[in-house]
Amino acid sequence: MSEITIPESLPAWVKDHIELYLVDGKAAHFWDASLGGGEGMLTTLLLTTKGRKSGKQLMIPLIYRPAGDGGFCVIASKGGAPAHPAWYLNLEADPVVHVKVADDEFKAVARVAEGAERERLWNAMVDYYAPYTDYQAATERLIPVVVLDPA
Repeated sequence: MSEITIPESLPAWVKDHIELYLVDGKAAHFWDASLGGGEGMLTTLLLTTKGRKSGKQLMIPLIYRPAGDGGFCVIASKGGAPAHPAWYLNLEADPVVHVKVADDEFKAVARVAEGAERERLWNAMVDYYAPYTDYQAATERLIPVVVLDPA
């Protein structure tokens, strides 16, 4: 994988989480959800996408849950903002991504869950991190549920 860029626009605590994850995946695997309005320690992964404009490898930590068949589910919420997050727009342009879960790294192909699969995964994510419900209520867009299937 080529050189990774941590987006400048990210808050300092997110950058710190990425930096710790790169040094010690097991230590950074869990994130204190109280920083984002949730409760407890939640599992996170690092998602690396290719910037659709810059072409750079861009990294973001995301809360995840298993999605079955070795895949992982993440939510493109952007805190309920009216527009999709940049990482989601990047994977729409190029769905081949790099994922790090604790100390395990692999290539994956991203896809948007639909229908019954979306409903099941959305409910699992809301059960895990309740603020997703508030994020959906804050926006008119349907927040994408993304599955990262190992390539």
